[in-house]
This record gives sequence, structure tokens and C-alpha cells, in this order.
Amino acid sequence: MKVLLINGSPRPNGNTALALKNMAEVFEAQGVEAEILNIGSNAVRGCIACNSCKKSGKCVFDDAVNEAAPKFQEADGLVVASPVYYASANATLIAFLDRLFYSTSFDKRMKVGASVVVARRGGCSATFDELNKYFTISGMPVASSHYWNSLHGRLPGEAQQDAEGIATVRNLAKNMAFLMKSIALGKETFGLPEYDERVMTNFIR
Repeated sequence: MKVLLINGSPRPNGNTALALKNMAEVFEAQGVEAEILNIGSNAVRGCIACNSCKKSGKCVFDDAVNEAAPKFQEADGLVVASPVYYASANATLIAFLDRLFYSTSFDKRMKVGASVVVARRGGCSATFDELNKYFTISGMPVASSHYWNSLHGRLPGEAQQDAEGIATVRNLAKNMAFLMKSIALGKETFGLPEYDERVMTNFIR
């Protein structure tokens, strides 16, 4: 089993990275291959709604999004982590996720998703909710822990002192590994759920 962890922080050795390293350690102990992809300092532009991806199968901007797409397709789970800026996620990460989810046409149902947020003080809940929306529009079960997946720290390494936050993300990784394994067994036995045909509507008549 494989899980892809996306670090949205521009600091590859900061507190967001620390959270993901704790999770990766747990995943490996649970027999789940973990890969951390750092995209926070990349030049990632936003989606321009050109719909070229619908024809080519990849984003027209050939950057970290197209690099991550096959890794995401192969993975059984996706962890998205971000520092909190103005009570929201890093803008680079949001641009990355908008394009990653929009430009990939493969079936994301039953891939397990989880988000982790790191802040000096406030804005964790808003950012946590923001990131989880990518999973819940894609048929991806969201893994949880014993508390919301947030850590606190400002200077690099400070989040390690947040004992509750560290325990939260480590238990999140344990729950996520269990859920991925359980879904894999369920798919072998029952297959994927049969979905009703999606009907696209709007509110203008």
C-alpha cells in the first residue's frame, strides 16, 4: 500500500514537514509506503479553466501538478499539509490542489484523504475545513484522529513540543493505515459502490 504526502509549506524542514515526517514514520511501521512531496516553494500557477486536460489527460502547465498526478493515481491515500496563512492554506498549495484534482480524470473513490494544518496560533480550523473539501467532492473517505489534525509552532522544530498535536497526527496515520487496508479488503470482496449517474445542474433557469 502507498500513501502520498503533500507538503504545502515553502520551508521543507519546517513544522509542517515535521508533522509529515511523524506520519511517514508511522505509515512505514504499519507497512505502508510513504512518499513526501514538497511543493510549497514551487512556482505553481492557478487553473485557467482552459479544459486542455480533458483532451490531453494532463494539465497544460507542465509542473509539479503533472509530476504528482501519477503518484496520486497509484496511491491508496493522500495527505495534504499546510501552514496557516491569514486563516487559510498556502496559496501555492491551493493552486496545486485545484489543478491536481481538476486535471486528473482517474477514479478517486475510496482513496483515503487526510489534511494536516500547522499554525503559530489561530486559523487551524478554517484551513482544515478548506483542505478537506477536495476529498469530499471526490468520493474519498476522510480519515480522522482523536482531535482535529492541527499542530502549533512558529520557529522550525517548535511543533515537536506540541505533545497533543504530535499524538494527533501519529494516531491519524494509524487510523488512515487501518482504513486503507480495510477498504482494500472491502474492494476485493464487494467491489466499489455502484453510483447513480451524476446530473450536472445550476441554479439559473
